[in-house]
Amino acid sequence: MKHDRILILDFGSQYTQLIARRIREEQVYSEIHPPTRSLDWIREWSPKGIILSGGPASVYDEGVPTLDPEILHLGVPVLGICYGMQIIAQLEGSEVAVGRREYGRAELNVAESGDLFHGFLPEEPTQVWCSHADHVDRPPEGYIALASTETLPVAAFRHTERPIFGVQFHPEVAHTPRGEEIISNFLLRICECRPTWTSGAFIQESVERIRATVGEGTAICGLSGGVDSSVAATLVHRAIGDRLTCIFVDNGLLRKHEREDVERTARKHMGVRLVVVDAADEFLAALDGVEEPEEKRRRIGHVFIDVFSRVAREEGIGAGHLVQGTLYPDVIESLSTGGPSETIKTHHNVGGLPDDLPFELIEPLRELFKDEVRQVGRELSLPEEFIGRHPFPGPGLGIRVLGAVTKERLDVLREADEIYLEEIRSAGLYDEIWQAFAVLLPVQAVGVMGDNRTYEYVIALRAVTSRDGMTADWYPFPHEVIGRISSRIGNEVVGVNRVCYDVSSKPPATIEWE
Repeated sequence: MKHDRILILDFGSQYTQLIARRIREEQVYSEIHPPTRSLDWIREWSPKGIILSGGPASVYDEGVPTLDPEILHLGVPVLGICYGMQIIAQLEGSEVAVGRREYGRAELNVAESGDLFHGFLPEEPTQVWCSHADHVDRPPEGYIALASTETLPVAAFRHTERPIFGVQFHPEVAHTPRGEEIISNFLLRICECRPTWTSGAFIQESVERIRATVGEGTAICGLSGGVDSSVAATLVHRAIGDRLTCIFVDNGLLRKHEREDVERTARKHMGVRLVVVDAADEFLAALDGVEEPEEKRRRIGHVFIDVFSRVAREEGIGAGHLVQGTLYPDVIESLSTGGPSETIKTHHNVGGLPDDLPFELIEPLRELFKDEVRQVGRELSLPEEFIGRHPFPGPGLGIRVLGAVTKERLDVLREADEIYLEEIRSAGLYDEIWQAFAVLLPVQAVGVMGDNRTYEYVIALRAVTSRDGMTADWYPFPHEVIGRISSRIGNEVVGVNRVCYDVSSKPPATIEWE
């Protein structure tokens, strides 16, 4: 089936991925691309609608990304958000006023309730989230104002004849409670998109695509035990059966009991051919003396491929394809879409692999967000307790032991992390949290145990809530729970005398420390 598609042109907003996710929630397919895409490319891609994202710049800044004005005359509906609205205004002949910073909540008063604001009543103000310095005082010629706030005379506008819309606030964020309605109105009422982007359709299309890619060949999959690689492996197994071999590499960077759990799940619930390799010494040797996070990722990725190549030869697999559980946020955070967004970190699935990779990559989940992957897993009948596991990074504990990675420091972290997750589950909080983990800091602190002075490691605990991993808030543990966790780690983990809790949100922090 050919799905209706929404094109998002990214001008560098921290919320661009949220726009894509909200569109997917309406069961409409979306992709993020740079604003430099040509008119010919856009025509060929054939979007049902185009969304112009926000961005950190002013339309008057030198060298800022701009837009081909002909995009507004393609006959395709366009929605500009924040910076995107200002670009429309400028291209259509209106001035964008500099200044009047507005960050945070505002009350939106809707003047016209049709189309974009269908279902909104003019006499009922609604909360929206603003994040801008420039604004539009008067709509361009041929446009009318649709809404205002106390400080914005034109908080939204539309063209009187063409399906061009702009909003100065962010409907994609959770702080705009009715933002989903606005996005839905644009997709379903204005663009007339069909909501066909479902888990079932994705599975069927992925299986067909994998069969066409692999042909009569074989594939191997790096099964980590996480949700992503397991769903990817299950999809490929459905497509090519026993021509898929899953290889689980014990890299020495795993959580406690991870190896046993993976073997049990793969054989009992997935039915795949599984080869288990103990390569801990190779990974630790490659990480010896390495402290810089990007270099850790690069080395882990290279050893990963070396081990795979060797095992494939030893097992006589002769596989030409390597399956990985890369997700859309991995791609976005690793490689800029071509807009002004910056690379935050390299994910070893997408940015740490050698150029002379001896396999053709198959990444069936590359365009999915985490909760979409979980839904696909449910459709594939993977067990719920497995589908609901917290994310675990490809580089494993290698990026949770900050600084130098040694077996001793890994063992300390494993014990602390196990206690942490045990207590979260015991308190019935595991499913409320998007991701929780312990981090071993590259410092030691003075403490006292009994009558003795100690100088031992510091453990930092991280727990966040999130919808998609693109933004996150720290989780407010009940005091008695965090107290019990700290007490157990201090008493039971040899080498630790201090426990801290990370109360940083994303942004400005990332979820992982490295």
